[in-house]
Amino acid sequence: MDDSQLNENEVVDVPPSSWRDLFTAEDWWANWVGGATLAVFVLLVSYKVIPAAELKTFFAKPVEWVDNPIVSLTKLDQHGIALGLGRALLGTLIAFGLGAWAMGTSLVRFIPAFVGLFLLGVIAQVLAQQKVIATYNIEYALWALLLGLAISNTLGTPTWLRPALRTEFYIKTGLVIYGATILLNLLFKLALPGIFISWVVTPIVLISTYIIGQRIIRVPSRTLNITLSADMSVCGVSAAIATAAACRAKKEELSLAIGISLAFTAIMMVIQPAFIKAVGMDPAIGGAWIGGTIDSTGAVAAAGAVLGEQGEFMAVTIKMIQNMLIGVIAFGVAVYWVTFVETNQKRTVGIGEIWTRFPKFILGFVIASAVFTTLNASGESWASVVKGCDPLIKGARDWCFCLAFVSIGLETDFRALSEHLKGGKPILLYVIGQTINLALSLGMIWLMFRVFFPDITQMLPGK
Repeated sequence: MDDSQLNENEVVDVPPSSWRDLFTAEDWWANWVGGATLAVFVLLVSYKVIPAAELKTFFAKPVEWVDNPIVSLTKLDQHGIALGLGRALLGTLIAFGLGAWAMGTSLVRFIPAFVGLFLLGVIAQVLAQQKVIATYNIEYALWALLLGLAISNTLGTPTWLRPALRTEFYIKTGLVIYGATILLNLLFKLALPGIFISWVVTPIVLISTYIIGQRIIRVPSRTLNITLSADMSVCGVSAAIATAAACRAKKEELSLAIGISLAFTAIMMVIQPAFIKAVGMDPAIGGAWIGGTIDSTGAVAAAGAVLGEQGEFMAVTIKMIQNMLIGVIAFGVAVYWVTFVETNQKRTVGIGEIWTRFPKFILGFVIASAVFTTLNASGESWASVVKGCDPLIKGARDWCFCLAFVSIGLETDFRALSEHLKGGKPILLYVIGQTINLALSLGMIWLMFRVFFPDITQMLPGK
Protein backbone atom coordinates (compact mmCIF):
# COMPACT_ATOMS: atom_id res chain seq x y z
CA MET A 1 0.00 0.00 0.00
CA ASP A 2 1.31 3.45 -0.93
CA ASP A 3 1.87 5.90 1.93
CA SER A 4 -0.55 8.35 0.39
CA GLN A 5 -3.37 5.83 0.74
CA LEU A 6 -2.97 5.61 4.50
CA ASN A 7 -4.88 7.80 6.90
CA GLU A 8 -2.78 9.09 9.80
CA ASN A 9 -5.08 7.33 12.26
CA GLU A 10 -4.80 4.00 10.49
CA VAL A 11 -2.46 1.42 11.98
CA VAL A 12 0.64 0.20 10.18
CA ASP A 13 0.37 -3.38 8.99
CA VAL A 14 2.47 -5.63 6.78
CA PRO A 15 0.82 -8.71 5.22
CA PRO A 16 2.51 -12.13 5.56
CA SER A 17 5.17 -13.01 3.00
CA SER A 18 4.07 -14.77 -0.17
CA TRP A 19 5.55 -15.85 -3.50
CA ARG A 20 4.18 -12.66 -5.06
CA ASP A 21 6.70 -10.71 -2.98
CA LEU A 22 9.47 -12.02 -5.23
CA PHE A 23 8.12 -9.78 -7.99
CA THR A 24 6.47 -6.95 -6.08
CA ALA A 25 8.44 -6.33 -2.85
CA GLU A 26 11.16 -3.68 -2.66
CA ASP A 27 13.66 -5.93 -0.86
CA TRP A 28 13.46 -8.57 -3.57
CA TRP A 29 13.71 -6.01 -6.36
CA ALA A 30 16.85 -4.64 -4.71
CA ASN A 31 18.26 -8.17 -5.05
CA TRP A 32 17.16 -8.54 -8.68
CA VAL A 33 18.47 -5.14 -9.74
CA GLY A 34 21.71 -5.49 -7.78
CA GLY A 35 22.30 -9.06 -8.98
CA ALA A 36 21.55 -8.22 -12.62
CA THR A 37 23.90 -5.22 -12.45
CA LEU A 38 26.75 -7.38 -11.14
CA ALA A 39 26.08 -10.05 -13.80
CA VAL A 40 26.23 -7.42 -16.55
CA PHE A 41 29.52 -6.11 -15.15
CA VAL A 42 31.05 -9.60 -15.13
CA LEU A 43 29.99 -10.15 -18.75
CA LEU A 44 31.29 -6.75 -19.89
CA VAL A 45 34.68 -7.32 -18.27
CA SER A 46 35.13 -11.03 -19.08
CA TYR A 47 34.29 -10.52 -22.77
CA LYS A 48 36.33 -7.30 -22.88
CA VAL A 49 33.38 -5.28 -24.16
CA ILE A 50 34.87 -2.37 -22.24
CA PRO A 51 38.63 -1.84 -22.82
CA ALA A 52 40.61 -2.20 -19.60
CA ALA A 53 41.83 1.40 -19.90
CA GLU A 54 38.23 2.69 -19.86
CA LEU A 55 36.94 0.72 -16.87
CA LYS A 56 37.76 3.49 -14.40
CA THR A 57 36.04 6.14 -16.52
CA PHE A 58 33.00 4.08 -17.60
CA PHE A 59 30.85 5.91 -15.04
CA ALA A 60 32.91 9.11 -15.24
CA LYS A 61 31.68 11.71 -12.78
CA PRO A 62 32.24 15.49 -12.51
CA VAL A 63 35.87 16.47 -11.98
CA GLU A 64 37.56 19.04 -9.73
CA TRP A 65 36.92 22.73 -10.32
CA VAL A 66 38.02 25.98 -8.65
CA ASP A 67 35.76 28.93 -9.47
CA ASN A 68 33.60 27.77 -12.38
CA PRO A 69 31.39 24.70 -11.77
CA ILE A 70 30.74 24.33 -15.51
CA VAL A 71 34.37 23.22 -15.86
CA SER A 72 33.48 20.16 -13.79
CA LEU A 73 31.24 18.94 -16.62
CA THR A 74 33.07 20.12 -19.73
CA LYS A 75 36.45 18.38 -19.68
CA LEU A 76 35.07 15.90 -22.20
CA ASP A 77 38.34 15.35 -24.05
CA GLN A 78 40.06 14.02 -20.92
CA HIS A 79 37.35 12.37 -18.89
CA GLY A 80 34.35 11.57 -21.11
CA ILE A 81 32.06 13.02 -18.48
CA ALA A 82 29.01 13.42 -20.71
CA LEU A 83 29.26 9.80 -21.87
CA GLY A 84 29.81 8.56 -18.31
CA LEU A 85 26.82 10.48 -16.98
CA GLY A 86 24.73 9.26 -19.90
CA ARG A 87 25.58 5.63 -19.12
CA ALA A 88 24.81 6.15 -15.44
CA LEU A 89 21.47 7.80 -16.19
CA LEU A 90 20.38 5.21 -18.74
CA GLY A 91 21.48 2.24 -16.61
CA THR A 92 19.86 3.44 -13.39
CA LEU A 93 16.70 4.59 -15.18
CA ILE A 94 16.18 1.18 -16.80
CA ALA A 95 17.00 -0.80 -13.64
CA PHE A 96 15.02 1.27 -11.14
CA GLY A 97 12.27 2.05 -13.63
CA LEU A 98 11.60 -1.66 -14.12
CA GLY A 99 11.51 -2.21 -10.36
CA ALA A 100 9.26 0.79 -9.73
CA TRP A 101 6.88 -0.34 -12.48
CA ALA A 102 6.71 -3.86 -11.00
CA MET A 103 5.91 -2.33 -7.62
CA GLY A 104 2.99 -0.35 -9.06
CA THR A 105 4.43 3.05 -10.04
CA SER A 106 3.43 4.49 -13.41
CA LEU A 107 6.41 4.82 -15.76
CA VAL A 108 4.85 7.96 -17.24
CA ARG A 109 5.23 9.57 -13.81
CA PHE A 110 8.43 7.80 -12.77
CA ILE A 111 10.67 8.59 -15.78
CA PRO A 112 10.57 12.43 -15.64
CA ALA A 113 10.76 12.29 -11.84
CA PHE A 114 13.82 10.04 -11.96
CA VAL A 115 15.58 12.21 -14.55
CA GLY A 116 14.97 15.23 -12.28
CA LEU A 117 16.29 13.31 -9.26
CA PHE A 118 19.38 12.22 -11.23
CA LEU A 119 20.11 15.82 -12.29
CA LEU A 120 19.98 16.88 -8.63
CA GLY A 121 22.47 14.06 -7.96
CA VAL A 122 24.75 15.48 -10.67
CA ILE A 123 24.60 18.92 -9.02
CA ALA A 124 25.56 17.31 -5.69
CA GLN A 125 28.51 15.58 -7.37
CA VAL A 126 29.63 18.88 -8.89
CA LEU A 127 29.45 20.67 -5.52
CA ALA A 128 31.55 17.92 -3.93
CA GLN A 129 34.29 18.45 -6.53
CA GLN A 130 34.97 22.10 -5.72
CA LYS A 131 38.69 22.19 -4.92
CA VAL A 132 38.47 23.60 -1.38
CA ILE A 133 35.54 21.35 -0.47
CA ALA A 134 37.29 18.30 -1.90
CA THR A 135 40.36 19.13 0.22
CA TYR A 136 38.26 18.73 3.36
CA ASN A 137 36.88 15.42 2.04
CA ILE A 138 33.24 16.55 2.21
CA GLU A 139 31.65 13.72 0.25
CA TYR A 140 28.90 13.85 -2.39
CA ALA A 141 26.50 12.09 0.00
CA LEU A 142 26.41 15.12 2.30
CA TRP A 143 25.87 17.51 -0.60
CA ALA A 144 23.11 15.30 -1.96
CA LEU A 145 21.41 15.34 1.45
CA LEU A 146 21.83 19.12 1.91
CA LEU A 147 20.55 19.83 -1.60
CA GLY A 148 17.42 17.77 -0.97
CA LEU A 149 16.90 19.39 2.45
CA ALA A 150 17.29 22.88 0.99
CA ILE A 151 14.56 22.21 -1.56
CA SER A 152 12.12 20.43 0.76
CA ASN A 153 12.43 23.00 3.55
CA THR A 154 12.19 26.14 1.40
CA LEU A 155 10.29 25.72 -1.86
CA GLY A 156 8.89 22.34 -0.90
CA THR A 157 9.41 19.09 -2.78
CA PRO A 158 7.64 19.28 -6.16
CA THR A 159 4.80 16.79 -6.54
CA TRP A 160 6.11 15.59 -9.90
CA LEU A 161 9.40 14.47 -8.26
CA ARG A 162 7.75 12.24 -5.63
CA PRO A 163 7.32 9.06 -7.77
CA ALA A 164 11.13 8.74 -7.88
CA LEU A 165 11.71 9.22 -4.14
CA ARG A 166 12.39 5.59 -3.28
CA THR A 167 15.17 5.99 -0.71
CA GLU A 168 15.17 2.43 0.63
CA PHE A 169 15.15 0.91 -2.89
CA TYR A 170 18.27 2.84 -3.90
CA ILE A 171 20.11 2.13 -0.64
CA LYS A 172 19.31 -1.60 -0.61
CA THR A 173 20.33 -2.01 -4.25
CA GLY A 174 23.59 -0.15 -3.62
CA LEU A 175 24.35 -2.44 -0.68
CA VAL A 176 23.68 -5.60 -2.70
CA ILE A 177 26.15 -4.29 -5.29
CA TYR A 178 28.62 -3.36 -2.55
CA GLY A 179 28.48 -6.94 -1.24
CA ALA A 180 30.55 -8.02 -4.25
CA THR A 181 33.55 -6.12 -2.89
CA ILE A 182 33.54 -7.88 0.50
CA LEU A 183 35.29 -11.26 0.59
CA LEU A 184 33.26 -13.89 2.40
CA ASN A 185 36.17 -15.11 4.53
CA LEU A 186 36.52 -11.66 6.11
CA LEU A 187 32.75 -11.52 6.60
CA PHE A 188 32.87 -14.80 8.52
CA LYS A 189 35.79 -13.63 10.68
CA LEU A 190 33.85 -10.53 11.66
CA ALA A 191 30.65 -12.48 12.37
CA LEU A 192 31.36 -13.36 16.02
CA PRO A 193 32.51 -9.91 17.22
CA GLY A 194 29.82 -8.38 15.02
CA ILE A 195 27.15 -10.47 16.74
CA PHE A 196 28.32 -9.27 20.16
CA ILE A 197 28.36 -5.66 18.99
CA SER A 198 25.00 -5.81 17.24
CA TRP A 199 23.02 -8.62 18.85
CA VAL A 200 23.92 -7.88 22.49
CA VAL A 201 24.03 -4.09 22.55
CA THR A 202 20.99 -3.52 20.32
CA PRO A 203 18.38 -5.35 22.47
CA ILE A 204 19.78 -3.74 25.63
CA VAL A 205 19.46 -0.27 24.07
CA LEU A 206 15.98 -0.99 22.74
CA ILE A 207 14.60 -2.29 26.04
CA SER A 208 16.26 0.37 28.21
CA THR A 209 15.09 3.18 25.92
CA TYR A 210 11.52 1.83 25.95
CA ILE A 211 11.53 1.61 29.77
CA ILE A 212 12.92 5.15 30.07
CA GLY A 213 10.24 6.37 27.66
CA GLN A 214 7.49 4.72 29.68
CA ARG A 215 8.60 5.36 33.25
CA ILE A 216 10.73 8.51 33.21
CA ILE A 217 9.94 10.61 30.12
CA ARG A 218 6.37 9.28 29.92
CA VAL A 219 5.95 9.37 26.16
CA PRO A 220 2.17 9.64 25.63
CA SER A 221 1.90 6.59 23.35
CA ARG A 222 3.32 3.11 23.98
CA THR A 223 3.37 2.37 20.25
CA LEU A 224 5.26 5.59 19.47
CA ASN A 225 7.69 4.78 22.27
CA ILE A 226 8.57 1.28 21.02
CA THR A 227 8.65 2.33 17.34
CA LEU A 228 11.04 5.20 18.06
CA SER A 229 13.17 2.97 20.34
CA ALA A 230 13.50 0.32 17.60
CA ASP A 231 14.14 2.93 14.91
CA MET A 232 17.02 4.40 16.94
CA SER A 233 18.56 1.15 18.21
CA VAL A 234 18.40 -1.11 15.15
CA CYS A 235 18.56 0.55 11.74
CA GLY A 236 16.19 3.40 11.15
CA VAL A 237 13.39 3.20 8.59
CA SER A 238 13.27 -0.58 8.03
CA ALA A 239 13.23 -1.35 11.76
CA ALA A 240 10.64 1.38 12.38
CA ILE A 241 8.30 -0.03 9.73
CA ALA A 242 8.68 -3.60 10.96
CA THR A 243 8.18 -2.62 14.61
CA ALA A 244 5.26 -0.30 13.86
CA ALA A 245 3.54 -3.17 12.06
CA ALA A 246 4.30 -5.55 14.94
CA CYS A 247 2.68 -3.26 17.55
CA ARG A 248 0.12 -1.78 15.14
CA ALA A 249 1.28 1.80 15.62
CA LYS A 250 -0.54 4.64 13.89
CA LYS A 251 0.77 5.90 10.57
CA GLU A 252 1.33 9.32 12.19
CA GLU A 253 3.57 7.72 14.84
CA LEU A 254 5.61 5.85 12.24
CA SER A 255 6.07 9.05 10.22
CA LEU A 256 7.21 10.91 13.34
CA ALA A 257 9.73 8.19 14.29
CA ILE A 258 11.16 8.12 10.77
CA GLY A 259 11.31 11.92 10.59
CA ILE A 260 13.25 12.19 13.85
CA SER A 261 15.54 9.39 12.73
CA LEU A 262 16.32 11.02 9.37
CA ALA A 263 17.01 14.38 11.03
CA PHE A 264 19.51 12.89 13.51
CA THR A 265 21.01 10.66 10.81
CA ALA A 266 21.82 13.77 8.79
CA ILE A 267 23.59 15.25 11.82
CA MET A 268 25.43 12.10 12.91
CA MET A 269 26.75 11.18 9.48
CA VAL A 270 28.65 14.50 9.51
CA ILE A 271 29.64 14.86 13.15
CA GLN A 272 30.58 11.27 14.05
CA PRO A 273 33.27 10.65 11.40
CA ALA A 274 34.65 14.16 12.04
CA PHE A 275 34.90 13.38 15.77
CA ILE A 276 36.54 10.00 15.07
CA LYS A 277 39.20 11.64 12.92
CA ALA A 278 39.71 14.52 15.36
CA VAL A 279 40.49 12.21 18.29
CA GLY A 280 42.69 9.92 16.17
CA MET A 281 40.52 6.83 16.59
CA ASP A 282 41.54 3.78 14.54
CA PRO A 283 39.46 3.80 11.30
CA ALA A 284 38.41 0.19 11.83
CA ILE A 285 37.18 0.92 15.37
CA GLY A 286 35.54 4.14 14.22
CA GLY A 287 33.86 2.38 11.30
CA ALA A 288 32.45 -0.31 13.61
CA TRP A 289 31.16 2.43 15.93
CA ILE A 290 29.43 4.15 13.02
CA GLY A 291 27.94 0.83 11.89
CA GLY A 292 26.51 0.14 15.33
CA THR A 293 25.00 3.57 15.97
CA ILE A 294 23.96 5.52 12.86
CA ASP A 295 20.44 4.56 11.86
CA SER A 296 20.33 4.51 8.05
CA THR A 297 22.42 1.85 6.31
CA GLY A 298 23.19 4.23 3.45
CA ALA A 299 24.34 6.92 5.88
CA VAL A 300 26.52 4.30 7.58
CA ALA A 301 28.27 3.56 4.27
CA ALA A 302 28.73 7.27 3.49
CA ALA A 303 30.03 8.12 6.97
CA GLY A 304 32.31 5.08 6.99
CA ALA A 305 33.76 6.07 3.61
CA VAL A 306 35.01 9.33 5.17
CA LEU A 307 37.33 7.16 7.31
CA GLY A 308 38.69 5.30 4.28
CA GLU A 309 38.41 1.75 2.97
CA GLN A 310 38.76 0.07 6.37
CA GLY A 311 36.21 2.36 7.99
CA GLU A 312 33.66 1.79 5.24
CA PHE A 313 34.14 -1.98 5.32
CA MET A 314 33.70 -2.19 9.08
CA ALA A 315 30.76 0.21 9.14
CA VAL A 316 28.76 -1.63 6.48
CA THR A 317 29.59 -5.11 7.80
CA ILE A 318 28.54 -4.31 11.39
CA LYS A 319 25.37 -2.62 10.16
CA MET A 320 24.43 -5.59 7.95
CA ILE A 321 24.86 -7.95 10.92
CA GLN A 322 22.67 -5.61 12.96
CA ASN A 323 20.05 -5.49 10.19
CA MET A 324 19.58 -9.24 10.51
CA LEU A 325 17.96 -8.56 13.88
CA ILE A 326 15.02 -6.70 12.38
CA GLY A 327 12.82 -9.76 11.98
CA VAL A 328 13.66 -11.09 15.45
CA ILE A 329 13.05 -7.68 17.08
CA ALA A 330 9.71 -7.28 15.29
CA PHE A 331 8.68 -10.79 16.31
CA GLY A 332 9.63 -10.11 19.94
CA VAL A 333 7.70 -6.84 19.96
CA ALA A 334 4.65 -8.52 18.45
CA VAL A 335 4.72 -11.31 21.08
CA TYR A 336 5.15 -8.79 23.92
CA TRP A 337 2.32 -6.63 22.59
CA VAL A 338 -0.11 -9.54 22.24
CA THR A 339 0.83 -10.99 25.63
CA PHE A 340 1.12 -7.90 27.84
CA VAL A 341 -0.36 -4.87 26.05
CA GLU A 342 -3.27 -5.99 23.86
CA THR A 343 -4.53 -8.55 26.36
CA ASN A 344 -8.13 -7.79 25.45
CA GLN A 345 -7.65 -8.32 21.72
CA LYS A 346 -7.52 -11.65 19.93
CA ARG A 347 -4.38 -11.53 17.82
CA THR A 348 -1.89 -14.35 17.28
CA VAL A 349 1.74 -14.12 16.22
CA GLY A 350 3.46 -17.01 14.44
CA ILE A 351 7.15 -17.75 14.03
CA GLY A 352 6.76 -16.81 10.36
CA GLU A 353 6.69 -13.19 11.54
CA ILE A 354 10.51 -13.31 11.68
CA TRP A 355 10.77 -14.15 7.98
CA THR A 356 8.11 -11.58 7.09
CA ARG A 357 10.10 -8.80 8.75
CA PHE A 358 13.58 -10.06 7.77
CA PRO A 359 15.24 -7.64 5.31
CA LYS A 360 15.62 -9.84 2.22
CA PHE A 361 18.22 -7.61 0.58
CA ILE A 362 20.73 -8.97 3.12
CA LEU A 363 20.51 -12.29 1.25
CA GLY A 364 21.56 -10.50 -1.93
CA PHE A 365 24.45 -8.85 -0.11
CA VAL A 366 25.75 -12.20 1.22
CA ILE A 367 25.20 -14.04 -2.11
CA ALA A 368 27.06 -11.30 -4.01
CA SER A 369 29.93 -11.63 -1.54
CA ALA A 370 29.95 -15.44 -1.89
CA VAL A 371 29.86 -15.39 -5.72
CA PHE A 372 32.66 -12.85 -6.09
CA THR A 373 34.74 -14.59 -3.40
CA THR A 374 34.42 -17.83 -5.38
CA LEU A 375 35.30 -16.13 -8.68
CA ASN A 376 38.31 -14.46 -7.06
CA ALA A 377 39.58 -17.87 -5.90
CA SER A 378 38.94 -19.62 -9.23
CA GLY A 379 42.18 -18.76 -10.99
CA GLU A 380 44.04 -15.72 -12.28
CA SER A 381 41.69 -15.06 -15.19
CA TRP A 382 38.61 -14.86 -12.97
CA ALA A 383 40.53 -12.88 -10.33
CA SER A 384 41.36 -10.32 -13.02
CA VAL A 385 37.67 -10.15 -13.97
CA VAL A 386 36.76 -9.46 -10.33
CA LYS A 387 39.44 -6.77 -10.17
CA GLY A 388 38.18 -5.25 -13.43
CA CYS A 389 34.66 -5.08 -12.02
CA ASP A 390 35.78 -3.04 -8.99
CA PRO A 391 35.58 0.44 -10.60
CA LEU A 392 32.23 -0.42 -12.22
CA ILE A 393 30.86 -1.63 -8.88
CA LYS A 394 32.08 1.50 -7.09
CA GLY A 395 30.56 3.76 -9.73
CA ALA A 396 27.17 2.01 -9.64
CA ARG A 397 27.11 1.91 -5.84
CA ASP A 398 27.98 5.61 -5.58
CA TRP A 399 25.11 6.55 -7.88
CA CYS A 400 22.68 4.42 -5.87
CA PHE A 401 23.72 6.17 -2.66
CA CYS A 402 23.69 9.60 -4.30
CA LEU A 403 20.08 9.08 -5.46
CA ALA A 404 19.19 7.81 -1.98
CA PHE A 405 20.56 10.85 -0.17
CA VAL A 406 18.89 13.35 -2.47
CA SER A 407 15.67 11.41 -1.80
CA ILE A 408 16.20 11.52 1.98
CA GLY A 409 16.63 15.28 1.83
CA LEU A 410 13.56 15.76 -0.36
CA GLU A 411 11.46 13.60 1.98
CA THR A 412 12.55 15.38 5.18
CA ASP A 413 10.44 18.43 5.98
CA PHE A 414 11.43 19.87 9.36
CA ARG A 415 8.37 22.13 9.39
CA ALA A 416 5.99 19.18 9.16
CA LEU A 417 8.06 17.27 11.74
CA SER A 418 7.85 20.11 14.27
CA GLU A 419 4.06 19.93 14.28
CA HIS A 420 4.13 16.43 15.80
CA LEU A 421 6.84 16.72 18.45
CA LYS A 422 4.36 16.76 21.33
CA GLY A 423 6.28 18.76 23.89
CA GLY A 424 9.69 17.49 22.82
CA LYS A 425 9.38 14.11 24.54
CA PRO A 426 10.06 12.01 21.39
CA ILE A 427 13.25 13.96 20.66
CA LEU A 428 14.37 13.70 24.29
CA LEU A 429 13.78 9.94 24.15
CA TYR A 430 15.82 9.67 20.94
CA VAL A 431 18.71 11.69 22.36
CA ILE A 432 18.84 9.65 25.58
CA GLY A 433 18.57 6.36 23.71
CA GLN A 434 21.22 7.31 21.19
CA THR A 435 23.57 8.43 23.99
CA ILE A 436 23.20 5.01 25.63
CA ASN A 437 23.73 3.40 22.22
CA LEU A 438 26.91 5.37 21.51
CA ALA A 439 28.43 4.53 24.91
CA LEU A 440 27.54 0.82 25.00
CA SER A 441 28.49 0.25 21.36
CA LEU A 442 31.91 1.87 21.77
CA GLY A 443 32.55 -0.15 24.93
CA MET A 444 31.62 -3.45 23.25
CA ILE A 445 33.67 -2.58 20.14
CA TRP A 446 36.71 -1.89 22.33
CA LEU A 447 36.26 -5.25 24.08
CA MET A 448 35.85 -7.15 20.80
CA PHE A 449 38.68 -5.59 18.78
CA ARG A 450 41.14 -4.65 21.47
CA VAL A 451 40.74 -7.44 24.03
CA PHE A 452 39.18 -10.59 22.51
CA PHE A 453 39.86 -10.33 18.72
CA PRO A 454 42.72 -7.85 18.31
CA ASP A 455 44.10 -9.50 15.15
CA ILE A 456 40.95 -9.14 13.04
CA THR A 457 41.41 -5.44 12.31
CA GLN A 458 44.85 -6.21 10.87
CA MET A 459 43.25 -8.35 8.13
CA LEU A 460 41.02 -5.62 6.74
CA PRO A 461 41.34 -4.19 3.20
CA GLY A 462 44.00 -1.50 3.06
CA LYS A 463 46.02 -2.82 6.01
